[in-house]
Amino acid sequence: MKKKALFIGGTGTISTAIVKRLAAGSEWDVWVLNRGSRSHVLPEGVHQITANINDEPVVLEKIRDMYFDTVCEFIGFTVEQVERDYRLFAGKCGQYMYTSSASAYHKPASSYIITEGTTLANPYWEYSRNKIACEEFLMKKYKEENFPVTIIRPSHTYDERNVPLGVHGKNGFWQVIKRMQEGKPVIIQGDGSSLWTLTWNSDFAIGYTGLMGNRHAIGEAFQITSDEVLTWDQIYQTIADNLGVKLNAYHVSTDFLRACGDRYGYDFTGSLLGDKSVSVVFDNAKLKRAVPDMQTNVRFDTGVKIALDYVLSHPEECQKEDPEFDAWCDRVIDVLEKAKSVI
Repeated sequence: MKKKALFIGGTGTISTAIVKRLAAGSEWDVWVLNRGSRSHVLPEGVHQITANINDEPVVLEKIRDMYFDTVCEFIGFTVEQVERDYRLFAGKCGQYMYTSSASAYHKPASSYIITEGTTLANPYWEYSRNKIACEEFLMKKYKEENFPVTIIRPSHTYDERNVPLGVHGKNGFWQVIKRMQEGKPVIIQGDGSSLWTLTWNSDFAIGYTGLMGNRHAIGEAFQITSDEVLTWDQIYQTIADNLGVKLNAYHVSTDFLRACGDRYGYDFTGSLLGDKSVSVVFDNAKLKRAVPDMQTNVRFDTGVKIALDYVLSHPEECQKEDPEFDAWCDRVIDVLEKAKSVI
C-alpha cells in the first residue's frame, strides 16, 4: 500500500523537484494543497487540493477524512502559520516536515563549518528570526505532545529558472546577467573570497525524500546541501564562462552595499550580512547517516549551464529587466571610482 504525502505549496523551486521525484516512483501517493495557480508544473498522477492554506475552515473541511503519512510544509514563514498547521494536522499525520532555512544559523558562527548543532541566531534578518521562532514552536510541540516534526534547513537551492547571485535587484538575477553580456562591471559583495554552497534542486530532493517516513528523522533537524564549496568570485566566473564573456568583477564591501542599498529596498543587511557575505561550509554527515543514498550529482558548472540555457531560451518568462537596479549599480561604481581618484 502506498504511503500518502501532502505538500503545502508543492510548486516552488525546491518542492517541485521533490514532487517530481516522488511521482516518478511507486512508494508514495502525492497530494498538493495550494491555490492552483501553477498546476501546470505538476507531473501526471499528483492529486490537487485547491484551497488557500490560510482559509483554515475550508482546508479543514477538505482534509476532514484524510490522514497523511507525511505533511511537507514549504510556505510557513511565521509562527502563526505553523500554529495553523499544528491545528490542522495534529493527529492527522505521521510526520510533519517543516522547511526552515540555513540562514537561521548564527551569523557569523563560531566556526565556518556548520552542523545541525550550530547555534540558531540571526540579528540581521527578520526572515531568519521568524524561521527560528517556527522551529522553536514545533520542537516544543514535539517535546510536550509528541507532535512528529522534522526540521529541514536548506541553503541556497536553485533550478533551471534561477541563476544564483549575491547582489541583485528586486526583479532577480537577469539584470546582472545582462550586465555581464554587455561587458559592464558586476558588483560582488566583499572581496569575492567568502565561501558559499549552491545546491541543485533535484539533488536536494534526494536527501529530502530519504527523510520522508524515516523514523530516524522524527524530532530531528537536518541541513540538506551540496558538498561543493565555491568562493563568490568562482561562482560569478563560472556564470561568465558559461555565457562566453569576460567577467568584470567589481568588489564592494557589504557595509557599503547596506548603506547604499537598503534605503532602495534591496535589504542587503538581511540577504548579505545575515546570509551570503558569511563563509559557510555545511557538514552533511548527519543527513548521510539517516539517508545512506544521499549524494549530489550536479556540480555548479553543470547546473548553471542548464539554468542559463533555459533562461536564454525563455525570455518572456525569465528575462525581467531592472533598469532601476542597473542605474544603481552604475552610481555605486561611479562614486567609488571617484573616491579612489580623490584619496
